[in-house]
Parts: sequence; structure tokens; C-alpha cells
Amino acid sequence: MKKMLCSVLAGLSVAGVAWAAEDVAPVKYVFLFIGDGMSMPQRMVTQEYLNLTEKRGLLINELPSQGFSTTFAADQFITDSAASGTAIACGSKTNCGALGVDANGNRLESIATVAKKNDKKVGILSSVTLNHATPAAFYSHNVSRSNLYDIALEVFDSNFDLFAGGTFGDINGKNNPNTKGNILDLAREKGYTVTTDKAGFDALAPSDKKVIAVTPRFGEAGSMPYSIDMNDADITLAQFTQKAIDLLDNENGFFIMVEGGKIDWMCHANDAGTTVHEVIGLDDAVRVAYNFAQQHPDDTLIVVTGDHETGGLTLGFSGTGYQSFIERLKNQKISMIEFLPLYSKFKNDAKATFDDVKPLLTEQFGFKFDGDAKDPMFINEYEAKKLSEAFSRSRGNGTYSANEDKLILYGGYDPFAMTVYEIMANKSGLAWNTFAHTALPVATSAYGKNAEKFGNMSDNTDIAKRLKTMVVKP
Repeated sequence: MKKMLCSVLAGLSVAGVAWAAEDVAPVKYVFLFIGDGMSMPQRMVTQEYLNLTEKRGLLINELPSQGFSTTFAADQFITDSAASGTAIACGSKTNCGALGVDANGNRLESIATVAKKNDKKVGILSSVTLNHATPAAFYSHNVSRSNLYDIALEVFDSNFDLFAGGTFGDINGKNNPNTKGNILDLAREKGYTVTTDKAGFDALAPSDKKVIAVTPRFGEAGSMPYSIDMNDADITLAQFTQKAIDLLDNENGFFIMVEGGKIDWMCHANDAGTTVHEVIGLDDAVRVAYNFAQQHPDDTLIVVTGDHETGGLTLGFSGTGYQSFIERLKNQKISMIEFLPLYSKFKNDAKATFDDVKPLLTEQFGFKFDGDAKDPMFINEYEAKKLSEAFSRSRGNGTYSANEDKLILYGGYDPFAMTVYEIMANKSGLAWNTFAHTALPVATSAYGKNAEKFGNMSDNTDIAKRLKTMVVKP
């Protein structure tokens, strides 16, 4: 069966999605933006949200070159971020879980490495941890994405100029018997300028030759906070992108990869409102690059893609028929990650009732439990029953019928939180099909020099194959 699957997948390339090498002009400045978990559903729901709330759209949807990329891995039709990140970074299919190596474990060379060999400066930015699968695919060579500490050590072997965004998973090597100590301390010993607060970030200058700049306030697992939860003390992905330009601009140019990694995380959690804000955060970063490209129109290429779709997001819901109400997501004020601590005081209080938690839902989601039943945010009898039942299940008191499965219903997340976000999505005319990845092709868009090379139906490996020919010396 596995052999048959691989044959079918290989046939997709033969059938017309493979890219033949051709002569292309080198590009001085190359930006590659990757929305982890972002395909057309995530882009279009955000487009509609912005249109309804701000009378504008996504810049990434307005770029002149628009195409699609298939995402399958060497061993599976539905990929993971390690295999897809490796395909985008290195131009070769690999097995799920593998980084910077092919399906047989042989080392691969990434776009970033080719750029560095051609005297360009290189920056790797991500809203998640810097040794997470997608950013790691540009510098690591490891058969397992789970070897976080070993992957982090490869940062120093890469000789890249800038790593910025989240911090590092397993930063002290607690899960590694051969730990050498804290990664940031090792970076300082090796001559890196390391910043962990906004003042240090603001003070960074081109004279800081090697830089690791991490977010001053962490989200889960050492990532950046979600865009919907950020305040003025945080550093946005757009600000990290602008700093990368300021630090890396030089006569030989640069290659900068920017990942919006937390789109994926909230699609796994089926949190539509937070997902929309994460896509906006990535789009804001693309706009920074776009403004730079306006100043260097003959020397800049911007490519925007996704590594896979997550969540099976559907732009429609049976309960709203042909109607969409995406603007209702504006009632959501908080991500699931920030909601859970607020909810925990009710969850952990044996005397608390569902009625006690209602004011929190009104405050953070605009849910109405009394008043006009025609109010679009009014919680009807069916929705109230679902919430009440999930509240009991969340606290371990609920029961499940014989044909119900906790993982299928809630994906391993808190039952009450999942039900809240499900109702929020449904009221907006949205639905989700899974808590995992899907095989949906992703949109790939481009602007600037050689942008026309990306306006077709191709494979994610073709992105690397094309860009490797463009980051060389003129």
C-alpha cells in the first residue's frame, strides 16, 4: 500500500506539477513568507473579515502572481510541517517528521544555505520556537523533528546572521543526555548578540554581526504571543521583519524567511478568531517587505506560501445556510490559550455552575444569555445545552453516549473551550472538519523580480528549486 501511495504521489509531479530548470535572473533581496497551516480557506476568511470590519483586504491576495502548490510528503498524502518545511526549504520530498534530509536520510541543502554560500546575509524568523519544524528545515539535518536540543545546536553550524521571534524548545537540553547548557548562553559564548526584551531589540544595529532576538513575552512553549492577545510591550512579526531588513541589508543582499507558525496552532484548536488575527499578523509582515520592495523594485522578490492546510476550515455552516457573518468574529477578544486560565477558576471550583461562567463568555465573546432572542450573539436553547454539557465534561462529570468519542468531539482539547470556539465559528458561518492537517493545496503568491515564475500549479518542492537559482551571485 505504501509503495502504491508513493507511486501515485510521484505521478502527480510527472503529470504536470514538476518544474523544469530554466534560466532566471539572480535576485539581490529575497523574502519567503510561510503561513504554517494557511491555505485558501484561512486567507479568504481573513480577506472577508478585513473587508467587513476595515474595508480592506489582504495584501497577499493582491500580489500580481498567484498560484497553487501541492503539499504531499514522501510517505503520506497528508504532510506534516517537517516534511513540508523541508520540501519548501530544500526542494526535495521527505518523510513526515524529518528535517533537512531526504526520504533515505541523506543531507539536503536549503535555499538559506545556498544564499549564505553566495555571500548573502540570512535571517530566519518565526512566531513559534526557532527550532520548530518549519524554521528548522532551513538549517537542520535531523531524522526527527522531536530532537529539539540537537536541532537548536545546529543554529551555530549554519553561520546564519539572524534568528528572531520565539525562543527555543527544550532550551536547556533537559531531554538530551548530552546537553551543553542553555542555548542562549551558548549563543552569547559564540559571539551572538542575544536580546530578550524590547529595549535590547530596539537597540540592535547592523554592527551586531550575529543576532538572536527572542520575544520578550512568551506564549505557549516559548512562542510569541498570539496577535489577538498582544499589547504594546510585545514585538510583532512585522516589527521583527523590519528589524531583519535593518540588520541584514548589505551590498550582496539577503535571504529572509518569515514564518507565521501560530496560524497552524490555532487551526489545530479550531479557533477561527485567533486564526484570522494570525493571518493578519503575517500579512502585516509581508507589507513591511512590500514597502522595502517599493524602494528596490528591480532587486526584490517576495514569495508567500503555506506548508499545508490545518483544521479543514470550511467557509460555510449548515446552520447559516448560504449566509456568512464573518464580522461576528470581532466579538472575540481572546485566544483559547488566554481563555483557558480565565476559565480554570470555574473549572476547578467544585461549587461553580454553568451560570457562573456566563459573564466571562459575554465579556470575551459577546455571547448573550438573555434579552432579544433575535440578537445574532444570543445563545439559543440548543447552544446553551451544548455549553452546559461541555462544562460538565470539562470538569470530569459529564458522560458520553456509546457513539461519541472524546477525541473526535474535542480533539484532546478542553471540552468547554472547544465548544465555546465552535459556537463562535458557527455563528460566523464557519465550520471545521478536523483537528489535524489536510491535503488541500496551498496558495503561493509572489511580487517583484521573477514573480511570474510562481503563478502556476506546481509542487512545494518547486519553490526551493526556483529560489535556489535566484539567490546566487549575479
